[in-house]
Amino acid sequence: MIRLCFKAGIGFQGLFHDLSKYSPTEFIPGCKYYTGKESPNNGERRDTGYSLAWMHHKGRNKHHFEFWYDYEMATKKIVPMPMPDRYIKEMFCDRVAASKTYGGKDYDRTAPLMYLTKSTAREKMEENTYKKLLYLLTMLAEKGEKETLAFIRKNRVLPTD
Repeated sequence: MIRLCFKAGIGFQGLFHDLSKYSPTEFIPGCKYYTGKESPNNGERRDTGYSLAWMHHKGRNKHHFEFWYDYEMATKKIVPMPMPDRYIKEMFCDRVAASKTYGGKDYDRTAPLMYLTKSTAREKMEENTYKKLLYLLTMLAEKGEKETLAFIRKNRVLPTD
């Protein structure tokens, strides 16, 4: 993860990425439910019906789109807000690193894109946030890691199409 962030030009964010995982709320369930094949949060969910570690984590880490939900006064609903590009870049690196970890020797550069498109993220993310992440993951699948990270490093503002 840190290596990807440095290659993407956001090394400082990489150094401080996910520090909340060292809090007891996240660290203890992380150890208890770790398998190396999936998120420990899923094990906690199976055991207790929910993941307190995930709720704690997403509320403290801006590279998770769930952090960017807020109450919209006009509609009186909780809605997704736009993510700043710097956190979309970190989310990209996080998803690639997670895909490599969970995929192991079977990882290929299409895996993060497949994970995104098979998920319900499109309905849950703010529209431009989703488009920017989709753009980056599509570039990764088509052009590879080196070219995509160079693009991220070079472009302060991410395109939506």
